[in-house]
Amino acid sequence: MFKKVVYILVLLIGFTVFGQNYTKHTVVKGETIASIAQKYNVTPFDIYKLNPDSQNGIQLNSVILIPKSVTKTKETTRGESESSVAKPTSKSLSQATQIHIVKPKETLYSLTKLYTITVEELEKNNPFLKTDGLQPGQELVINKNANSPKMDTNSKMFTQHEVQPKETKYGIANTYGISVEELEKQNPEIVASLPVGYKLKIHGSGTKTATPKEIISEEKAVVKTDNVFEYIVKAGETLYSLTKQFNITTEKLTSLNPQLTDGVKEGMLLKLPASISYTKTKKNQLADLTQTISKKDRIELVLLLPFNISKIESDTLVSTASRLKKDKFLNMTLDFYSGALMAIDSAKVLGMNINVKIYDSQETKFSSNAVSIVRESAQNADAVIGPFYQNHVEKVAEILESKNIPVISPLSKDYEKSYKNLYQATPNNDLLKQAMFDYMKSKNGNIIAVVDLKKPEIKQYLIENQKDTKLVGPTEKGSFVSDSIRKYFVKDRLNFVVMESESYYTITSTLTAMTNAMKDYQLQLVILEPNEMLDNEEIALSRLTKLKMTYPSLTRENESPEAARFEKTFKKKNRVLPNQYAVRGFDITFDTMLRLSQEKQFKESVQSTVTEQIENKFDYDQKVAGGYINNGIYILYYNTDLTIKQAE
Repeated sequence: MFKKVVYILVLLIGFTVFGQNYTKHTVVKGETIASIAQKYNVTPFDIYKLNPDSQNGIQLNSVILIPKSVTKTKETTRGESESSVAKPTSKSLSQATQIHIVKPKETLYSLTKLYTITVEELEKNNPFLKTDGLQPGQELVINKNANSPKMDTNSKMFTQHEVQPKETKYGIANTYGISVEELEKQNPEIVASLPVGYKLKIHGSGTKTATPKEIISEEKAVVKTDNVFEYIVKAGETLYSLTKQFNITTEKLTSLNPQLTDGVKEGMLLKLPASISYTKTKKNQLADLTQTISKKDRIELVLLLPFNISKIESDTLVSTASRLKKDKFLNMTLDFYSGALMAIDSAKVLGMNINVKIYDSQETKFSSNAVSIVRESAQNADAVIGPFYQNHVEKVAEILESKNIPVISPLSKDYEKSYKNLYQATPNNDLLKQAMFDYMKSKNGNIIAVVDLKKPEIKQYLIENQKDTKLVGPTEKGSFVSDSIRKYFVKDRLNFVVMESESYYTITSTLTAMTNAMKDYQLQLVILEPNEMLDNEEIALSRLTKLKMTYPSLTRENESPEAARFEKTFKKKNRVLPNQYAVRGFDITFDTMLRLSQEKQFKESVQSTVTEQIENKFDYDQKVAGGYINNGIYILYYNTDLTIKQAE
């Protein structure tokens, strides 16, 4: 209470001192910094300068300071409403400054072309872009003073360009349509190095060329538009290198970019799915990080787990025991937590210098207190695991992005927004399918797919992404002719039959057709998703093992001594065997702690090293949209000895 009183007094003193120069504004529903700036005839930058915290967003009913000297003029009458205050126009600003209202589908890249300025200049004049991103309806201050043409002492036109962090000579030269040699000739001082803040003189028109190879630097080669990213092809890149870099098929890439049929050319603007990932560096194969633990300064790890304790305590009608029987989400949380505690114990045994803080994120699908916890207690963390729901974990990543604190999403497969510090620990279904097809193609397989009418999404996926796959399906009446598969089988190649059906008749017909053809062809059964129909007692397990049924999986079958010890210790502590969520709680927490305890930074470890814990593999690839996604996927098959094996 004493602290609260002191805080209020400080605020009152502040308002007394500055009362003559500033006014207060209470945020109402729907307002943004841009709309408030427009209302008071100031720039967003003016507001951010007085209210630095507002760069992280503004809350309903919060109070912010507005410079009074440029709000309403003396001619404004008392009865005049705030909405009638004149909006800033190009006349009310300096001659080289104007307001731009963002239109739908506009990007930072398109605005830099429109106004012949850099992304850095846009963000400098509109700091909210770094936190909020570019949104339709925003009002941007466009100041072209920095890059406007000037005259030198010889009466020659030149453009002044201030070097920004991470800019390169190559990128600047491309921006202004000149060569690096010409840039150095005009500015001899940068031959040895390119100092940040140095003001370059660039002779000529000072405008960008019309070709799309204007910005080729690593940070500016990708521009987001909705769910598609635009990528500018760099020198030396080929169709093959692009498909490998972005883990995308040739068919998918060319379907999005028909111009590729004429070849890959430097400067070409390509469309890429926002969800794809790419790897820049070759990784070590399954490194054991327990052998390289560093005794560095104490590390702090924060776990945000949705216990929802306040909800349990307030619910007097439902007992805790009853809730545990019915509440699957709570059970999942407790299982994950029990696995995480095992990981923390293991870290202590190995001598890791880590302090772990665990908070109740009080999550539902639509609400969480994770943001307030992070703002109060995780600003100095080395990494954060959680929350569970993707929309909440993205909020946490957004808050911590400027500090580059890793945020690991432990369970969600739904990837929406991307942040450079967000690590998706669970591969989504598209990655699982792609891994399965990559495996089949690595075996030079001939791929046939049996897809019934109740699986239209699978059929669409195959048409769009796996065009070499031969599709076989039931007739419109639902009947199925088993011989229709056989005609696609090829001699001297391994024939994979992808079976995606919930129909008992279609499944048994497919199995029978394959079994009958085994004496003439090499055959293997594949499923892309779990199928409850295959657990039917009428479908003998021996039929599936004979065809070596193969499938992609997030987890492996681990019969190692280490796995047996984990299971034994867990059962001793918890009186039950660990389920998938308990194992995942251990694997994610332990893997994160190991990566934090290396000489390398967490990001470097992720980029260079593949790890494997009890059941899960962690092979993070960088997403083209920003952040990282786990490609740690196993290809498993039913062996003839009735065991599940890992495919090589």
